[in-house]
Amino acid sequence: MSPLSASGDNPLRDAQDRRLPRIAGPSGLVIFGVTGDLSRKKLMPAVYDLANRGLLPPGFSLIGFARREWQDEDFAQEVHDAVKEHARTPFREEVWHQLIQGMRFVQGDFDDDAAFENLKATIADLDKAQGTGGNFAFYLSVPPKFFPQVVQQLKKHGLADQQGDSWRRAVIEKPFGHDLASAQELNAIVHEVFAPDQVFRIDHYLGKETVQNILALRFANTLFEPIWNRSYVDHVQITMAEDIGIGGRAGYYDGIGAARDVIQNHLLQLLALTAMEEPASFDADALAAEKTKVLGAVKLPKDLGKDTVRGQYAPGWQGGEKVIGYLQEDGIDAKSKTDTFAAVKLEIDNRRWAGVPFYLRTGKRLGRRVTEIAVVFQRAPHSPFDQTATEELGHNALVIRVQPDEGVTMRFGSKVPGTSMEVRDVSMDFAYGESFTESSPEAYERLILDVLLGDSNLFPRTEEVELSWNILDPIERHWDQHGKPAQYPSGTWGPSEADEMLKRDGRSWRRP
Repeated sequence: MSPLSASGDNPLRDAQDRRLPRIAGPSGLVIFGVTGDLSRKKLMPAVYDLANRGLLPPGFSLIGFARREWQDEDFAQEVHDAVKEHARTPFREEVWHQLIQGMRFVQGDFDDDAAFENLKATIADLDKAQGTGGNFAFYLSVPPKFFPQVVQQLKKHGLADQQGDSWRRAVIEKPFGHDLASAQELNAIVHEVFAPDQVFRIDHYLGKETVQNILALRFANTLFEPIWNRSYVDHVQITMAEDIGIGGRAGYYDGIGAARDVIQNHLLQLLALTAMEEPASFDADALAAEKTKVLGAVKLPKDLGKDTVRGQYAPGWQGGEKVIGYLQEDGIDAKSKTDTFAAVKLEIDNRRWAGVPFYLRTGKRLGRRVTEIAVVFQRAPHSPFDQTATEELGHNALVIRVQPDEGVTMRFGSKVPGTSMEVRDVSMDFAYGESFTESSPEAYERLILDVLLGDSNLFPRTEEVELSWNILDPIERHWDQHGKPAQYPSGTWGPSEADEMLKRDGRSWRRP
């Protein structure tokens, strides 16, 4: 059987058995902005990796749309180079040979009617040559300001029309607006052309194995769920730290900042998965319903000045090298108030979580690159031990490591060997790389396959996006009205104000 061939014609295959690989049916993918970094480093390698794993149909088609004066063979060479450099799986000539049969390139600007007519003709040609059945997903790997224009062009030229049993889908990268009003405006424009079930908003964090493992950890085991509530949990910390600066992204990042770039989508989605009730099933509607309930119950702190912090990285040392601060980066205004660090305290106003603070933080130029969720439990209500026996004992904690070193760590107290009674923290660790022989697929592999399958489990719905902005907007307005971001040296864990925020609650940040 060819690596690209589907095995869906096996009469013994049980469609409900999720242990079997899910293979996309006849389909194609159109990538707008195909010459950008995201496409080169993530999307095109993910398409190849899916093909190499036998998860794409034999006639799968890939169309690139951009302004470059390329021919089909130039585009194929670009995909080839991207795959060679960034693909997760080994390069195989037989897979590449079959994949290249369905590759096409369409040159044009987003306001070029002739280019979109050419795209329409190219899709029709691939339907005949490759058997794609009229099923195409349009991936908008372009700056958000171009979303409305591309969507309207798809409508104008009939490219969004679904005929018979065929489907058309739109894939949109974050950010989904820059505040609630712009998100609602964008949603209205997109939904004029595509129905809600045709729109897939990519949050690549939700495609990570460890994020999906939150659901397995909570709901496939009886060990954790009975204590996953206010009676046992002291607080929750959700951290996404980066050790790099903004690089060459000044044009995108300045005016957006850490909170809009990360908290509004990634961290609030992680909060929702951590705090939500058990869904009736894992279909998209049931999952979205529970996440929406949690996001709707999030309560902002009364004093935004004390319980939110924003910062900017200053010059410092990172990895043994002297690095510049944010205000010295190329393209950044010396008076910029954009946050490169953000920390907020939130609570969830429901029976399970009442009174339990959720601390969210993200930042650039921090101590190391790490994303984790730490569920920190209360201390034992009664201790028969002498204080000296447990003075080195901290809180029990369950830490879900999203990246890197994906896995789960449990921290608890254990007696130190010896004749005296002394208790210290120890850790029990599960690592994906050590427990499973198969490496985890990249997030974009899972998400692109889900788009082609029409499975929207891992894609935020309109309501989730708008509720997230509803949480962040008051914080951003407060920051706009009150001073400048606090400075913190590069290579540290953020401004001292963030430490003070937790210290007032008698707590401290984890140092991953």
